Amino acid sequence: MRRGPELRPKKMADLVADRIRKQIVRGELRDGDWLPTEPELIERFGVSRPTLREAFRLLEADSLVRVRRGPPGGARVSVPGPEAAAPIFSLLLALQETTVEDVYAARMVIEPPAARLLAEEGSDAGHDALAAELEKVEAAVGGPFGAATVRFHKRIVELSGNRTLSTMVTLLGEIMSRQIAAAYDETPRQGAALQEGNRLALRSYKRLVELVRRRDGAGAERHWAAHMRRAQEHLFEDPGAGRRQIIDILD
Repeated sequence: MRRGPELRPKKMADLVADRIRKQIVRGELRDGDWLPTEPELIERFGVSRPTLREAFRLLEADSLVRVRRGPPGGARVSVPGPEAAAPIFSLLLALQETTVEDVYAARMVIEPPAARLLAEEGSDAGHDALAAELEKVEAAVGGPFGAATVRFHKRIVELSGNRTLSTMVTLLGEIMSRQIAAAYDETPRQGAALQEGNRLALRSYKRLVELVRRRDGAGAERHWAAHMRRAQEHLFEDPGAGRRQIIDILD
């Protein structure tokens, strides 16, 4: 019988890093906590100083600790947010020749159900937070409206309470921002026409906040899906805009 490839045992540095990593994930070590001193950790794990320092390098590569060199020195827990993974996520999409329209289609799958979750299961404080974001959009009608709309879209998902959806939108955040900015830079609508388009979008945002406050989940989902379809028509007025690869807007 043919034997498969032998599994190589993990190096001690990997095992030490795994132990510390699990403590961070379980919340036994929190953001900002200092790890014990090198002598304490060497005794605890029964390893050499070079092995311990290699474990620290592995944890630094994961953005889980920051090591301060020199006296007094030490390693401090630094829990990364989803933003830390956004650049590599964008790079992976770019390497797959992902188009702007493909990213927008993903948002259309994520955002309307998130609006429903926010309406049905969100807290009153969450509803208030979305209303506060709406005020910022309203204040930006004559100014940086595109940036304000990106924040509003992200807040819908962040406030829905679903961490997975929220993380996905955070990962798409930079692409979303660039996509909206490019659309506003290249739109043929200017002056009064652009202002009117902004006001129509604002009216739609206000309607969503009303539905969310009423806890009308089905209504909120339907409304936001329809809003995003209308926005899609505006964003991709130029037939070539949707086929643009995201690498072109991330440059």
